[in-house]
Amino acid sequence: MGMTTPPRTLAEALRARDDESLAGLLRARPDLLTPVPGDITQLATRAGTRASVVRALEHLDRFALQTAEALAVAPDPAPYETLLGLLTGDGRDDGEHRGDADTAIGDALPAALTTLREQALVWGEDDRLRLVRTARELLAPSPQHPSPTGLGPTVAEATAGMSPGRLQDILATAGLPATHDPVSAVTSLSALFTDRARMGELLDTAPAEALSVLDRLVWGPPYGEITPNPTPPVKWLRDRGLLLPVSTRTVVLPREAALHLRAGRAHRVPEPQPPAVEAVANRDPQAVDSAAAGQAFLAVGTVEELLKSWNGGGPAILRSGGLSVRELKKTATTLDVSEPVAAFWVELAYAAGLLASDGEADERYAPTPAYDDWAELPAQDRWVHLATAWLAATRTPGLVGGQDAKGRALSALGPDLDRSAAPEVRHRVLALLAALQPGTAPDPETVLARLRWERPLRGASASAGDTTDLRSRIALWTLNESELLGITGRGALAAHTRALLDSGPAEAAALLAPLIPEPLNHVLLQADLTAVAPGPLERPLADMLCALADIESKGGATVYRFTPGSVRRALDAGQSAADLHAFLAAHSRTPVPQPLSYLIDDVARRHGHLRIGAASSYVRCDDEAVLNEILADRRSATLRLRRLAPTALAAQVDPASLLEGLREMGYAPAAESAEGDVLITRAGTRRTPPRTAPVPVPEGPPVPDATLLGAAVRAIRAGDTAATVVRKDPADTPPASSGSLPRTTSAETLATVQAAAMTGSALWIGYVNADGAASQRVIAPVRVEGGFVTAYDHTADEVRTYPLHRITGVAELADDATS
Repeated sequence: MGMTTPPRTLAEALRARDDESLAGLLRARPDLLTPVPGDITQLATRAGTRASVVRALEHLDRFALQTAEALAVAPDPAPYETLLGLLTGDGRDDGEHRGDADTAIGDALPAALTTLREQALVWGEDDRLRLVRTARELLAPSPQHPSPTGLGPTVAEATAGMSPGRLQDILATAGLPATHDPVSAVTSLSALFTDRARMGELLDTAPAEALSVLDRLVWGPPYGEITPNPTPPVKWLRDRGLLLPVSTRTVVLPREAALHLRAGRAHRVPEPQPPAVEAVANRDPQAVDSAAAGQAFLAVGTVEELLKSWNGGGPAILRSGGLSVRELKKTATTLDVSEPVAAFWVELAYAAGLLASDGEADERYAPTPAYDDWAELPAQDRWVHLATAWLAATRTPGLVGGQDAKGRALSALGPDLDRSAAPEVRHRVLALLAALQPGTAPDPETVLARLRWERPLRGASASAGDTTDLRSRIALWTLNESELLGITGRGALAAHTRALLDSGPAEAAALLAPLIPEPLNHVLLQADLTAVAPGPLERPLADMLCALADIESKGGATVYRFTPGSVRRALDAGQSAADLHAFLAAHSRTPVPQPLSYLIDDVARRHGHLRIGAASSYVRCDDEAVLNEILADRRSATLRLRRLAPTALAAQVDPASLLEGLREMGYAPAAESAEGDVLITRAGTRRTPPRTAPVPVPEGPPVPDATLLGAAVRAIRAGDTAATVVRKDPADTPPASSGSLPRTTSAETLATVQAAAMTGSALWIGYVNADGAASQRVIAPVRVEGGFVTAYDHTADEVRTYPLHRITGVAELADDATS
């Protein structure tokens, strides 16, 4: 759809685009698609709204934004050469490397303009480039919002309220011919500031102090405050119009003068090329993969340990939501990590759908049913599940411990941790790492510099007093979390992560599997009541060993210690002494040490000798001497025991407290049921009801797929046809005005529709639906019968049936209207 004349409006420029170009605009700015515009004019209007333009500007890279900023201070419209001159300068400040920089700008400018045109921020041919009005208002200078370029208003804008007499004084002092026409005076002063030779002669006569004042203002901000009696250098500049008054105490350096002092450049440092991501180390790719795989295996184990510790019901939920500081510290101690790292693992388990609230009245966190399915997967598949959840999550653990906008503390698993930019930043950081050679560890500062170049406006969201914007903080957190999760190894991207990003979970799991150690089915028992697991253990063995012993240290090998308490825990879970001996004998590569056998037998001999039940609670024992010993012990005073019978004592505390109290006194009691049977305390298996993983908070409207884009473009084209088509009005009716519905009688409507159905021609109709909403449509009638017309609706791009009595009127189209 070519144009023979330059477009006069943005709508005309969009109308001249082909369908692929329109689809590209909607893909780059998906907010324009909700709802689908009725025609091109609506699309252009929506593309010029403030909210949409701000969102589009935020997605520009630094050089595209610098190009838009230069157009905002250029004449409207501006030819390509003027824009190029604002970015490269007029050549008066050429330095050693200036020529190379100007060449790079010239090479990059066409691509930047293409980006601005594709996003409908700039329109017009190269000889008449126009920045959309809203973008010009956002980027142009004003006292309230200085320009990003640091330039002030033009001479015409700055002198708009100045008296003619004051203008004459400035002209006379500057050595310009007097004129009584204010417009001519402004033109004369502007011509002086844009004339290189005359401006140079004027500045050669300036005092050195006056030039120092200009140096402070030239790169912005261009506004300065003066006293009622300014200093001689300031007075010299003000008298010659180099400083123009904004108010009684404020002056501004006009744009034309500043551009002369800048050698014609709108920006001090144009950045046509993105900064390179530099390497700090080049490592062996195999070492990187091995380190990342080891950390991935540790990550899976850490999440599993966290959820096991909350297996019987985790910490209570704060009234405002999330974990308390005390519970986070407790979790960090359990995992043997710092609190920020503990917050990361907790948030990761939550994002992966393995952890949620149980929904009870006394609300607590607990593993979800999905955790049981996840725990049965091979280690590589468990890691892929965690990594995929992390990549898509908008929850940002790095914010934990900070404050929200209202000064409230942000807690782990609490509200207000979602940041919609997080997934995009994570993917971008990993993409930058993937672009490096395998084994290359990047310099974090160069990664941040690259991200700031790609999205320079996002830094405006940094909070007061914070020198690092949110995107940069998320990027730093991404690098740290990648190392914790096994995404990277020793700072470089691992091969299984590259596969996850490029090929998907299956390929990533296949590459990771050979690097993860095979689980073992044995331990090494030692005489000091410890067991050493030389590697990861099979799940049943690990679960049983955790019940029988306490983990003393972790690492390449895990050390378990057997204690009376840990053995009693296994006995409480229903194991007998014979079961424990058989278990250790079956899974130890070394003989079972005699001290360990004695420990098990000793605890088992005393286990259950005392019985605890509910009275409030009671103690039952066949040995009266033991009960006498308990009553005589001063430490039992807090239990408030009294004898009920020779073999039974009653207590005023609950069974759990009685059990704990007697164990602290050195006994090994067992709880019993109302029937007198020993209660078996099995490993907790508290689960929440079925829960889905938290849904990431999207950053603006989602990017539409190709099917939706195609349908939207067809609908916009059809609506535009209906709104702009050339119509033939019947001779006996007045011409239809733009936007009005055609009006014909019922007989004329029927006759025209029947004729169109016979000839296969298209018609323009006015239609009112059952809700009373009126619209214009372009239809091609196929059949007319029973008071209905069946036609192909160009506006909706489908065949529809319309009641004739709802058609307000019809008009024929020009011969080439639908061609």
